[in-house]
Amino acid sequence: MRKHKLLTYYRERVSESSSIMEKEYGKRDYRKLAEQINKTIKKTQEQLLSTLLQKAKKEKWSNIKTLETLLMLNYTSNVVMLEARNEVWQYDYMSFSRRIGELWEPFCKLCFEYPIKEIELFIPPLFSEVRESLASEIHNYINKLNINDGQKEDLKNYYGKIWNLVTSGDIKLELDLHFKFGNDRFNVDFKSGFGSNEKGNTNRLLMVATIYKNLEQNYKCVLLVRSQEDQNNHYFQTLKKSGVWEACCGDETYSKIFEYTGFDIQKWIADHIDWKNDLNEKTAEYFHRKAFDKYLAW
Repeated sequence: MRKHKLLTYYRERVSESSSIMEKEYGKRDYRKLAEQINKTIKKTQEQLLSTLLQKAKKEKWSNIKTLETLLMLNYTSNVVMLEARNEVWQYDYMSFSRRIGELWEPFCKLCFEYPIKEIELFIPPLFSEVRESLASEIHNYINKLNINDGQKEDLKNYYGKIWNLVTSGDIKLELDLHFKFGNDRFNVDFKSGFGSNEKGNTNRLLMVATIYKNLEQNYKCVLLVRSQEDQNNHYFQTLKKSGVWEACCGDETYSKIFEYTGFDIQKWIADHIDWKNDLNEKTAEYFHRKAFDKYLAW
């Protein structure tokens, strides 16, 4: 309900700091100006967040009220951040698509950090721990086989060679989000869209999900994509058909968030997010002219 007050507050904070920074760096050092503007907005958001959470605790707000207010703080800061950055350093296609992904993910993660349902975040295992556990399991199995010691050592050496073929170093098993829901553990990766070459990332995601599938715990790997399916390339289809990822996009993504957290974020977006009218006129016109509108389809 206070969206416009928040937008005004963020803009005034940026205006105050911009005049100081321009004197220090000059308008030509647009990269430094953009960096400092982002820091100013982030600091302002953190101050508001700290005050809000203290107030919510004191007044015993409901989970829904707290979450909805946090979403509004996040969204309004994003609006002003895009405006201010574009004012000193205009976005190109690649930088804008990347930036939207950086903003959309933490926006959605708020639903999991302040859920309506009973879910619990957990820390993912380290690859070194997984590898050590599997190695110990295999070695114990080999030691029990009815073969001589030399043959046992050969088998262990072959096992070690296979690991070396798979990877020359550690694999990062940490994804964007890890939570427990019921008896299952979910590993979630957020993606704004598959609109460019994602071969390296796709291969990593396939390997990580395959490792999780082979662990004893009941892990499920879920890919949540912002853009609609027809806007994604073949790498999304590769993950969708892999059998190790449950790949969702567009409306299905928001349905999954609702299923897990109990909060209808898609309805909240429809009721409160209006990029075209919330952005200042100059920025909205520039984004439309550059055909960035599809990235603002949240």
